[in-house]
Amino acid sequence: MDSMRTLLVVWLTLSTTAAWAQLPDGHDTTPEPTRPEAPVTVEPCAQGLPALRMPLAFMPGELLEFDLDAMGAKAGKMTMRVQRPANGALPVQVEAQTNTLFSKVRRVHGTAVSYLHPRTLRPSRYTEDATENETHRKVEVAFGAKDRSVKVDYQIGDRPRGVANYNFDKDGLDVAGSVYLLRQLPLKKDLQVCFDVYGVRRMWRMTGTVIQREHVSLPLGEFEAWHMSGTAVRVDRPSQRREVHVWISDDARRLPLAAVGTIDLGAVRATLTAVSRPGEKRIEAQGTEDLKW
Repeated sequence: MDSMRTLLVVWLTLSTTAAWAQLPDGHDTTPEPTRPEAPVTVEPCAQGLPALRMPLAFMPGELLEFDLDAMGAKAGKMTMRVQRPANGALPVQVEAQTNTLFSKVRRVHGTAVSYLHPRTLRPSRYTEDATENETHRKVEVAFGAKDRSVKVDYQIGDRPRGVANYNFDKDGLDVAGSVYLLRQLPLKKDLQVCFDVYGVRRMWRMTGTVIQREHVSLPLGEFEAWHMSGTAVRVDRPSQRREVHVWISDDARRLPLAAVGTIDLGAVRATLTAVSRPGEKRIEAQGTEDLKW
């Protein structure tokens, strides 16, 4: 598995429970068949996601900034921005870029946008636009709520355009927007969630549990947070699975404070370092102390 390809995927998805679900199989660019030959063995979700808390914990203009670490080293920066509503959707954008050190190995700059329903926070559309060195990658994904379909159109460099078609079980999300839905869940100890998520032209089934409420100490400040632990399983290849831990602040802002994922190469971490919200004073990390739990 190419480490920089892996990092790009993590950066574009950040600290959603699905963040490490979309780790690719090296440079595999072969489209999956619409109907796999082997029967799907991943268990369906026992129930859909619970009703969301209202009002929304975020608003247009909110900007979250993160440091990204991979295998113990600083890897880059990432931002998550809520854009103004347009055409009946609430767009959220995730942008990431390698730092100078990692750019010596491979230059990466990527953007993902999820177009969410302003009340249900389910996506109608999802796009990716990224460049690795000189290779340009574009993805356009359409979600069908009525037939639970996921249609994927992708282009990698000068290769022929690719298409893939999938379906989701009870809830279908994308990797960039799912963090915003997680912020609206009625988090409490032992709450269990299950949903399908799109990432890197594949569908994954994510199951997770709220472990407990914990005190989290970040350079950004002190927080009480809900600790969620989950596992993502690739629907068409159940042998591929990824573990992830996410911490969401237990306050009105429901901030995604940190995410830690375990991959073949080691641990990958995203840590919140700055928050800008309309009408509020900007807060940012002070000092260089390590994250403590």
